[in-house]
Amino acid sequence: MKPYQQISIVECGEPLVPIPLDRFALEEPHPYVKRGAPYGNKSPYYLRHTVLNSLLQAQSLLQQNFPGWKILVFDAYRPIAVQQYMVDYTFAQTLAERALSLENLTLEQQQTIWEEVYQFWAVPSLDPAMPPPHSTGAAIDVTLVDETGMPVAMGSAIDEMSLRSYPDHFADKTAWTQDKTLTQADADRFHAHRQQLKQVMTAAGFRQHHCEWWHFSQGDQVWAWLMQQSEPNKNWTARYGKA
Repeated sequence: MKPYQQISIVECGEPLVPIPLDRFALEEPHPYVKRGAPYGNKSPYYLRHTVLNSLLQAQSLLQQNFPGWKILVFDAYRPIAVQQYMVDYTFAQTLAERALSLENLTLEQQQTIWEEVYQFWAVPSLDPAMPPPHSTGAAIDVTLVDETGMPVAMGSAIDEMSLRSYPDHFADKTAWTQDKTLTQADADRFHAHRQQLKQVMTAAGFRQHHCEWWHFSQGDQVWAWLMQQSEPNKNWTARYGKA
């Protein structure tokens, strides 16, 4: 169990609504659809109504400071079947990248890799008390594109399972200097871009995942847990469960 899963959910019943895709940038085809994820008749481009309004507010704030820039919606609503598929896909890809064969791994070695996967991917739980954040319609993965439509450099890819994915990685010189290909200017640029994204998202009411620069949520267990850390005297609950 992750710490945020101890947060209680008091479902508010707010509906999922479609994201107006003409207002944002997209990666097409959708990255998980491209990998064969089983959405069926569901769409990844849905959010709870209040969460969508906050995303629109974040887009407006971004364009006030950077005219022509857009938030790129990488992923939003994720059915639990898709969560399961992507967890299994990531495990298999990790084995392939490391030239490992499942048959040749001990149970302990398999468990170590699963722990790496679950550091960045939520468990595809069917327990209504601990739904995956994206399955609530309250979590979203985003990045930025500039006025030409080009992705803004963030220093690591979305879904990368490495320390580079931590939001403040490039602000920590002892961390990024281990990569000899980077300069101080690179690190400063990546960190500034991440801060620009965080600033507009948090100003609109989102909270950023502590391990993933791209993941923001509002109203789910992760959001409530983060709010609890900043305001420990208040008893925070999540308002969105499985959608």
